[in-house]
Amino acid sequence: MNPTLKGATNPHLPTPYSPTPLVIPASEQAITVLLVDDQATVNEAIHCMLEAETNLTYHYCSSAEKALQTATQVAPTVILQDLILPNSDGMTLVKQFREDPATCDVPIIMLSTNDNPQTKAEAFAIGINDYLVKLPNQIELVARIRYHSQAYLNRKAHTAALVAQAHAKELEQTLQELRQTQAQLIQTEKLSSLGQMLAGVAHEINNPVNFIFGNLTYIDAYFQDLMKLLQLYQEKYPEPDSAIQAYLEEIDYDFVMDDLLKMLRSTRMGSERIIQIVLSLRNFSRQDHQEMKLSNIHDGIDSTLLILSHRLKLGINVVKDYGNLPLIACYPAQLNQVFMNIINNAIDALLDQPNQRKKEITVYTNTLDKNHIQIQIKDNGPGIPLAVQTKLFEPFFTTKPVDKGTGLGLSICQQIIANHQGTIQVISKPDEGAEFIIQLAVQSAVA
Repeated sequence: MNPTLKGATNPHLPTPYSPTPLVIPASEQAITVLLVDDQATVNEAIHCMLEAETNLTYHYCSSAEKALQTATQVAPTVILQDLILPNSDGMTLVKQFREDPATCDVPIIMLSTNDNPQTKAEAFAIGINDYLVKLPNQIELVARIRYHSQAYLNRKAHTAALVAQAHAKELEQTLQELRQTQAQLIQTEKLSSLGQMLAGVAHEINNPVNFIFGNLTYIDAYFQDLMKLLQLYQEKYPEPDSAIQAYLEEIDYDFVMDDLLKMLRSTRMGSERIIQIVLSLRNFSRQDHQEMKLSNIHDGIDSTLLILSHRLKLGINVVKDYGNLPLIACYPAQLNQVFMNIINNAIDALLDQPNQRKKEITVYTNTLDKNHIQIQIKDNGPGIPLAVQTKLFEPFFTTKPVDKGTGLGLSICQQIIANHQGTIQVISKPDEGAEFIIQLAVQSAVA
């Protein structure tokens, strides 16, 4: 037990009691001191040393049993603690302070009449921050209290700043993801509406064109029969009368027969073309978000090229170099959206070069190994600057005017390819065009 102190007559007390407050920098934060000591005279002495200090709040606890509870309530910036307490070991209390989340980092200054180096070493080993023989000099005590408090407050402020920075970054990322998700939902809804419209148009066109195409078979057969009948008449009656001869010359019989055959062939070709376009529309607009399907990648590329044919006719040549690809498990409409975005961007880049004579888009496909295929879409346009390449797949980044691009196309493409467990990259140099390389798993496991 500490020796009983008797106020000013005790030789350990500073004489006389005339606290001299230190000059406190304006930037220092409020300091809260908690003294844990069973002797009221020590409390009185410490309180007298600190009461004139500005920016400092003082609290006192006389027992180890209530020390932890008091510390949790007052949130000290430094704890002054006696080494020897009734019904408790001061070392044990230090351990309790260090184990509790509320006080684990609070600086502890041990106060003791024991100046033994071994005791000091043991105290530092269990987590105290300083050790003073009581009663300490007032100026030294105040200096150490302020030093440890300020260090503690600085650490807390730094930790709080890091946490706030992390929260701000997390919030920014969440907001960015929310904006991207919202934009993608809008884009998906637009594509869904477009798909439904295309599917409806394709269905409406499909019925009459099948009717026309089916009738062409019979028309061709009937025409052949009529031609054969006329030939038989010519053989049996090689010399028609004057009225028939005059009419044959009037309608230019030989030209009509020859041109009618050509019209039948061209009508059949036109009908087949319409059927092909309808099939491409149906393939491109396929509503397949619910389940994966084994699909032919070439069908998707061809459908996309057919949809964009009105733009390609403006002077862009398409070269297709298809390899022998297996069917892959995928969402065909989503991959068609990827092909649409990339090829459409290539068309934009080429059409923006009015002085370029040869404008070409090349589509290569090949099998990398038994588990992967590769699609390369390359144009011979102006290329993509390196500074732009690094941002191509960022949401909302676009080099196009506001009314021509949202900056979501390639971002969505990257997400679609990633969901198919694939990769997409761009290779480009100035004046050497741009090439997008897509690699896909043959049997994707889409999340």
